[in-house]
Amino acid sequence: MSNTAVPLRRATLGELPREVATPRYAATDLSPGIVHIGVGNFHRAHQAWYLHRLMQQGAAMDWAIIGAGVRPGDAAMRERLLAQDCLTTLIELSPEGTSAEICGSMIGFLPVAPDNAALIAQMADPATRIVSLTVTEGGYFTDPGTGAFDPAHADIVFDAAHPDTPRTAFGAIIAALALRRAAGTGPFTVQSCDNLRGNGDITRDTVLSLARLSAPDLAAWIETHCTFPNSMVDCIVPATGPAEIARARALGIEDAAPVTHENFRQWVIEDAFCAGRPDWDRVGATFTDRVHDYESMKIRILNAGHQVLANAGELLGRETIADCMADPDIGAFWRKVQREEIVPHVAAVPGMTPQDYAALIETRFANPAIRDTTRRVAFDGASRHPGFVLPVLRDALAAGAPVDGLCLVEALWARMCAGTREDGSEIAPNDPAWDTLHAAALAARQSPAVWLAQRGTYGDLAQEPRFAERFSQWLRLIWDEGTLAALRAYAATDPAP
Repeated sequence: MSNTAVPLRRATLGELPREVATPRYAATDLSPGIVHIGVGNFHRAHQAWYLHRLMQQGAAMDWAIIGAGVRPGDAAMRERLLAQDCLTTLIELSPEGTSAEICGSMIGFLPVAPDNAALIAQMADPATRIVSLTVTEGGYFTDPGTGAFDPAHADIVFDAAHPDTPRTAFGAIIAALALRRAAGTGPFTVQSCDNLRGNGDITRDTVLSLARLSAPDLAAWIETHCTFPNSMVDCIVPATGPAEIARARALGIEDAAPVTHENFRQWVIEDAFCAGRPDWDRVGATFTDRVHDYESMKIRILNAGHQVLANAGELLGRETIADCMADPDIGAFWRKVQREEIVPHVAAVPGMTPQDYAALIETRFANPAIRDTTRRVAFDGASRHPGFVLPVLRDALAAGAPVDGLCLVEALWARMCAGTREDGSEIAPNDPAWDTLHAAALAARQSPAVWLAQRGTYGDLAQEPRFAERFSQWLRLIWDEGTLAALRAYAATDPAP
């Protein structure tokens, strides 16, 4: 490796260390076809990478990505990426070693503005055939308790009243589609890449519901002509901080926004694209009409499994998910909950049983090279618990199956939201709804029912006696004797319903 880091630019790719794989295509070979809203680490390590691999084969040159954002914070990412010609260093971390490649499938990043004018114009361009999103699980304006569209959200109310200058990504999509309908340039596909069961269906409902508030005729046109494919995405991608930037520098690359990731990717997609698509299946993606089975397996075993670990890990001061798996009590807790309370409610998919998938996830979570912080995984529990954990709990309750560990998972989250670890150190606010959660968590120390009364999260689950009783018992035990005592008590239980 070079002793001097090379500033990442398209003009300097030839100066990078020979060990770093670089694009075999030039920016001048590419033209835009995709607008992606929410250019975070996951998108750059996953969807952008699949497209990059096609471009390395000389294919999909007219599908390059134009990045976009609708939040003020997206402007900082735009500045960093534009300064390095929208290139990203992808650093693969496996137990066997480290490798790096430069991904160049993004060729621009739109200005971030409150009225989303540049975004609307780019999506209205006939060259745009796919608009994809990674806006987090909580970014779809749905009620966490019911999953229904929330028309009362302030941003939705604003967009309905100001459809030409919307605040949200969905309002911008609708405004662009209005321009395309008027110009006769046709629809585009709206492709969610977030960890939501039925992410395409949820996206369709959000877009159509918002459009109906201001333009019912347009909503009908969108419903008839646009497509919203469901998909399942999977790759563990930690947040980037000084350590990741230093890692890139040690590899000889000066990159202000590198991305580290595990040596595993999966993308399962419903083949429903109204305006064409890249041949992602040539580089490992799977097109299938069974997306729901794949996403159920992944969301329940991996994403719910993350929540099984994260709150216990925060309370016990375990910094990363790999640290949680290495902890004998937390690791045993994870395996028992998976085996007895999650895996039984997951269907097999072609080539993979739920048991084998759980074993794969255990190996991936335990990878010490991936510094995926417990804090990152615990973030936004108000979206992740209703989205990942509670659907399994509901199925288990309906089936009369064991739920003790899932009740403990919820009790650990309630204890974590009180804002202190077992050693007395502070847990900094870690949820967009932190103030509400924190107040409920403190009150729940004396009255556990207060936590379950959060109907936006639990809906009618507070009325389920088995859940309410075991949750209350676990939360009292955690407060009285500590997290370890609760984990060990659960480990000693039989899997009785």
